[in-house]
Amino acid sequence: MLQFQFEFVTSLLLLIILPTFFYFFKTCFTSATSKKKKSSSSPSSSAIKFPRSYPVLGSLFAISANLERMNQWTTELLQNTSENGNIILDLPFGRRILVTTNPAIVQHILKTQFHIYNKGIFVRDTLQNFLGTGIFNADDDNWKSQRQISSHEFNTKSIRKFVETVVEDELSDRLLPLLSSANPNRSLLDLQDILQRFAFDNICKISFGYDPKSLSPSIPQLETKFAVAFEDAIRLSCQRFYSLTWRLKRAFDIGSEKQLRVAISTVRDFATKIVREKKLQLEEENSSPETEDLLSRFLSSGHTDENFVTDMVISFILAGRDTTSAALTWFFWLVSQHSNVEDEILKEIREKPQILDYDDVKNMAYIHASLCETMRLYPPVPSDSKNAAADDVLPDGTIVEKGMIVQYHPYAMGRTESLWGKDWAEFRPERWLEKETSTGKWRFVGRDPYTYPVFNAGPRICLGKDMAFLQMKKLVARVMQRYRVVPASEKGFEPIFISDMASKMKGGFPVRIEER
Repeated sequence: MLQFQFEFVTSLLLLIILPTFFYFFKTCFTSATSKKKKSSSSPSSSAIKFPRSYPVLGSLFAISANLERMNQWTTELLQNTSENGNIILDLPFGRRILVTTNPAIVQHILKTQFHIYNKGIFVRDTLQNFLGTGIFNADDDNWKSQRQISSHEFNTKSIRKFVETVVEDELSDRLLPLLSSANPNRSLLDLQDILQRFAFDNICKISFGYDPKSLSPSIPQLETKFAVAFEDAIRLSCQRFYSLTWRLKRAFDIGSEKQLRVAISTVRDFATKIVREKKLQLEEENSSPETEDLLSRFLSSGHTDENFVTDMVISFILAGRDTTSAALTWFFWLVSQHSNVEDEILKEIREKPQILDYDDVKNMAYIHASLCETMRLYPPVPSDSKNAAADDVLPDGTIVEKGMIVQYHPYAMGRTESLWGKDWAEFRPERWLEKETSTGKWRFVGRDPYTYPVFNAGPRICLGKDMAFLQMKKLVARVMQRYRVVPASEKGFEPIFISDMASKMKGGFPVRIEER
């Protein structure tokens, strides 16, 4: 927060805004903040006020004060000041953002009027240095082309292979031995970091045919350096969304932009290394595209531009490394707090064979429901924004002007009483289940993707959804068969949910491993 305030002051000076002008606004904000501190901090308190907006700066003061808890703050505003599931925030220089929890609007922007709502120049330009033209920063024909090629990687045959070979090998040869070695000593492990490494190895092996071995006892120096740089690149790229001067700092190669350039250079060097090794392999083996990984398909489809393919690699690492690991981190914490859920999961696991095949994992309804319930409360991607390419009218009558940002908010939607009932705050997997009368077993009952847009929805729905669920279910079953994950924090302590491009547990998730 201090760093942001420093950048803010610098921004005003660089934009030649008079010090007295700044002082006036800051004084007003300080007064408003002091009044807010005296009011109740409860999310249900009527004392929560809509953020004040100023000329030129919009609601930047309120946003800066809540940077470390943007999801929680936005949720409080939606819970207390929204009548139709919407709020509007004023950004600097006249930009406006509509934030919604209304499923009808989510369907409108993600499906019905998909052609109007895209990433937009603002988002693409902000993330260009890091993600380039990769699928998660692409629109129109570029996005369609990458989507079409990528879709071949997520057929049933590929998913089965992923679960029965890649995930199983990573579990048997690396993750479980690591947990076993920690068990006798009762030593602390950062489970969040371990799960990120696990997911990183998996996405690299299945998508690129490359094994970074980041869960091996001796981690290669290049992969360690990459992991640090990747985190920095994500964090610093996201800071751009709230900075007035990142373009100036980039031009002069100073401050956070210099740090970002160095981090991105390390990330791209790593991704480029993967691409070049794959090119060499294809040249030597003359492999057939029908039997290759995703990277091979891209290279064999005519996409030979190294920068473009490197962008693709970075996007898939981002998707495969951070989303599943985030969901699993929060899952193990929630299960540790709810013994009744743990008992039901163990009951389901014990009904399956010791060696779990694809079908065994696929049919684990209670674990599936527990993961869905976890992501309702702690979605890996807590919000997503679209840019209106034309004027539009939303289903509730709200007018959207061309260039306006419309953001749907899965984190807030999971905490909306009208969508999930008065018990929305409870971790209750049973809300996703019903008992079959003939067998007495659980059957999973999903929600529509516009009420539960955790995996996006419409044409851009996550291609790897099924693969992600099977990976997570396999890990949960194999780990919980043998071990109990015990948080090192004191009883009653609640970790802090933070996010940049994906969510995290602030400070990691220190745990001890106990054998069952």
